[in-house]
Amino acid sequence: MSSNVSLSKAELVAAIGVTAGATAVGLLLLQHFSKGSGVKPKVNFDLQKDNPKVVHAFDIEDLGDKAVYCRCWRSKKFPYCDGAHAKHNQETGDNVGPLIMKRKEA
Repeated sequence: MSSNVSLSKAELVAAIGVTAGATAVGLLLLQHFSKGSGVKPKVNFDLQKDNPKVVHAFDIEDLGDKAVYCRCWRSKKFPYCDGAHAKHNQETGDNVGPLIMKRKEA
């Protein structure tokens, strides 16, 4: 009788493993084939989602000597860069970096 319990557990583990593997393969295939479908992934996951368009405008005179702006949309200080692109790049293989604006020295 104990062999039936062990067999049942083994079957359960196998079923979970097959299901997880099939799900992973399905997600990879979906990601691969959606690239050519014209559907583009979003970059803004959570910033100002109640606005139809996120726009920031700055006067050059107000920038000071240097300003560093986020381009990965992951910064906790958005629109300013906090270095979040480093983790984003490591996780995704992307190569995005900040926009750096400096006052030209005369």
